[in-house]
Amino acid sequence: MATTRTANAHWEGPLLQGQGTVSLDSSGIGTFDVNWPSRAEEAGGRTSPEELIAAAHSTCYSMALSHGLAGAGTPPEKVDTRADVTFQPGEGITGIHLTVRATVPGLSAADFEKAALAAKDGCPVSQALKGTTITLDAALA
Repeated sequence: MATTRTANAHWEGPLLQGQGTVSLDSSGIGTFDVNWPSRAEEAGGRTSPEELIAAAHSTCYSMALSHGLAGAGTPPEKVDTRADVTFQPGEGITGIHLTVRATVPGLSAADFEKAALAAKDGCPVSQALKGTTITLDAALA
């Protein structure tokens, strides 16, 4: 069964001086402030579209890797994934770098690397972001 998740953004004013909010409506877990400096300079206690993409990508990737490892008979004890989304004003998102460290009893480093690469290519968020260069640093913890 398909699911739909919803977020809403509200913006006031011009891009460089304006400000807004984004609410995570499906979960109801919060509303977060956004502005141009939080996107192009320092976060300053606000989020950005790129941070939200990083959150989605790191979570989706961890889930895809865990699923793939379990399906191969080597379920992980833990998977920790960091997603760094780079935004260049005037160009947009120029790349995403995933860093994953996992504890997987009985799995060789070579087999982990294969599973990690398969998860990078198969993760639904990676699929949605195919127009962006996605790099990976994967290692057993």
